Amino acid sequence: MAFLDNSGDIILDAVLTDAGRKRLARGDGTFKITKYAFGDDEINYGSYNPNATSGSAYFDLEVLQTPILEAFTNNRSSLKSRLISLTNNNLLYLPELVLNEVNENLTKRTPNSSLGNGTFIVAVDDTTAISINENSSLSAAQGAFVEGYGTPSITSGRHIRVDQGLNTTKLDGNVSLSAELTEQQYLLTIDNRFGMITDIYAGNVGSPSFIDDDQIATYYVTKNVGQYIIDCSPGQLTDSGSDIEYVGANTNAAEVIPGPRGTKLRFGIRASDNLKSSTYLFETIGKTVTAGSVNYLVLNATIKVMGVTTGYHIDVPVAFVKKSST
Repeated sequence: MAFLDNSGDIILDAVLTDAGRKRLARGDGTFKITKYAFGDDEINYGSYNPNATSGSAYFDLEVLQTPILEAFTNNRSSLKSRLISLTNNNLLYLPELVLNEVNENLTKRTPNSSLGNGTFIVAVDDTTAISINENSSLSAAQGAFVEGYGTPSITSGRHIRVDQGLNTTKLDGNVSLSAELTEQQYLLTIDNRFGMITDIYAGNVGSPSFIDDDQIATYYVTKNVGQYIIDCSPGQLTDSGSDIEYVGANTNAAEVIPGPRGTKLRFGIRASDNLKSSTYLFETIGKTVTAGSVNYLVLNATIKVMGVTTGYHIDVPVAFVKKSST
């Protein structure tokens, strides 16, 4: 929705999202709007001018006069910056989401690879995974790909991890993050044509809560439902060579957030049957990359991860890769 300024009158322009229209179309009388979400995507708070010569009433004048977008229904474009209400007004920091790549068991983005610089590589089948590991020209990508093929593995499956907490050294990492700021649920979106989200530790492929008309699948994952979400370990961080490791009783629990920590989200990606069995999508919206003497089909995509409590989100870049037969 959006507020429109119409000659001094405030008009509320509201439209239903894809999910809302689908529920309304049921026609069974159960559709009822009970919750709203507000955002401030259009606002640049840097326009606040505490030095305005006309006085304090003009400090936020430019902010208040910012043009507001009309409401639109595209789920991927609307409400990127959600507003939240907090009972504690003395907060100096708000929690962030940070990709954790320090543990050797986690998948790491390829630092410099022809398959995708700075992306998580998803090998869509066993043949591709073996080829990547055996290709000497892809040394930077070896061991860096998500096991996106077959059934999720509980013991050896590489996965993506997102940590939540106060990303600052000004606060003690031994202190727990307040319950009001701790994420208990996460929302993940992925193009359903490319792949599915998996619970890598439970060995299950997740079920999307909703797939919109653009084939964008939305997954809601909740703490204590499956093994997607667990608490981060408290404690101080120390610089140990190239990695930052948790110092405490459990030295295997690598952490990256120096301040109070909330939860961590762990998930895998399983390539869709379309990508496994066909090259159509690769040839239509992907590209061909040659590494050494081997041709690979590459399809770039983004997985959006958002905390339901705070609305903070990050985009995770992935590259689906298939060894070409030519």
